[in-house]
Amino acid sequence: MKRRALFSSAAAVVVLAGCAAPGSEPPAIISGTGQTGPYRGAALDPARAYDLPDVTLTDAAGKPYNLRTGDGSGAPPPVTVIFFGYSNCPDVCTGILADMATARNRMAADLRSKVRLVCITTDPARDTPSVLKTYLNRIDPNYVGLTGDLATIVTVARNLGVSIDDAQKLPSGGYEVTHGTQVIGFGKDDRAAVVWMYPTPVGDLRVDFETLASV
Repeated sequence: MKRRALFSSAAAVVVLAGCAAPGSEPPAIISGTGQTGPYRGAALDPARAYDLPDVTLTDAAGKPYNLRTGDGSGAPPPVTVIFFGYSNCPDVCTGILADMATARNRMAADLRSKVRLVCITTDPARDTPSVLKTYLNRIDPNYVGLTGDLATIVTVARNLGVSIDDAQKLPSGGYEVTHGTQVIGFGKDDRAAVVWMYPTPVGDLRVDFETLASV
């Protein structure tokens, strides 16, 4: 399926990363993989890595939430891990989100508190704040779920090398959204450090989350 046929190699990440909007930063380049870099995922070249977007969306409580500064109640954790998906996803989204949450929950408490998991919906028409909250609470209530204007979400995703295609109608009358399945990890400098391709073992995610949180 198209949602599954994504990022089987580091080279594939570089190809999709070239889809950034005109005028944005140059595409991120892989500088190492599990055998050659500091992470078990694909390490990004620090000189050409993505910045954590300074954009405000709407969280699962219906309040403004800025990816860099949070909801205004205090500084967010220094490590941010982002996935783009949606609650009606028919296959991989729930599994990826569950793996991310399991990896974080297996960390030591002092490091776990430094990691923020973020899910940005690719289907804001159906993923209202309340729908997103119910969906993510079933996986892990610690998730930051974000929705908002579709055009804004598509731009944010594109600038992080993540594709979101137009909705495809189903014979049932509904629709599904094809989107990139990579997970992106940002360090305390708000720069992307590592990308994990589907599927990545929970153990590898946990080790890399710990590395990011320890820097």
